[in-house]
Amino acid sequence: MKTLKIATFNINGIRSRLPALLAWLEREQPDIACLQELKAPDTQFPRAEIEAAGYGCLWQGQPSWNGVAILARDGEPLEVRRGLPGMEDDTQSRYLEAAVHGLLVGCLYLPNGNPQPGPKFAYKLRWFDCLLEHAKTLQGSGHPTVLTGDFNVVPTDQDIYNTRSWLKDALLQPESRERYQQLLAQGWVDAIRHLHPDEQVYTFWDYFRKHWERNAGLRIDHLLLNPELAPYLKRAGVDAWVRNEAKASDHAPAWIEVGGRKR
Repeated sequence: MKTLKIATFNINGIRSRLPALLAWLEREQPDIACLQELKAPDTQFPRAEIEAAGYGCLWQGQPSWNGVAILARDGEPLEVRRGLPGMEDDTQSRYLEAAVHGLLVGCLYLPNGNPQPGPKFAYKLRWFDCLLEHAKTLQGSGHPTVLTGDFNVVPTDQDIYNTRSWLKDALLQPESRERYQQLLAQGWVDAIRHLHPDEQVYTFWDYFRKHWERNAGLRIDHLLLNPELAPYLKRAGVDAWVRNEAKASDHAPAWIEVGGRKR
């Protein structure tokens, strides 16, 4: 298999953070980049600038909120679907699926769910249940597949600096964590945790109480690989330097490298 670098990045506003996105693409050169939280309608997606950087792009925007995109270096993503089966009535742009460089790529922005309990948390769980059903279909496709994005789930206490002030947050609720574990039980491999089982790895540091400066982070951006792709996993990490840039997103890109001979 050709070696590919695949990344996921919650950009938290693509128009205001376009220079940061382009700088990251130029420095790290992922072959596939999945973006979340574009916060821009389709007509304001910066296609020209991204194509000038060498990336074909596919996107699903939404004014002010949500939005997902898949970028392909020196290629064009071939759209497979928009939105999850079972969520046809959903007005929020949260899921995009494409064939890219020989892989099937599902880019997702799972609902935050706060405040909980309440309708936003109920929506999160409904969306997650539909993802679980669709993930079964992807598992049975036989194609090497990556399911990646901002899952808005802290899988275990190992994935957060301290649970004390987050105990009531939707990201740590048992219902959220149980559904994430159900994904793994289907056969998906959590790439970062698989290669770094004992390390402190974070992908999100909010803007409050100097969480970045204190490395008080959470791991909520995940790259899940199906059994056809997982044996080719070579490396995984987080481009934490991006979070330290001026006017940075509160997320940093998480990435994996796959390819070469099957392990």
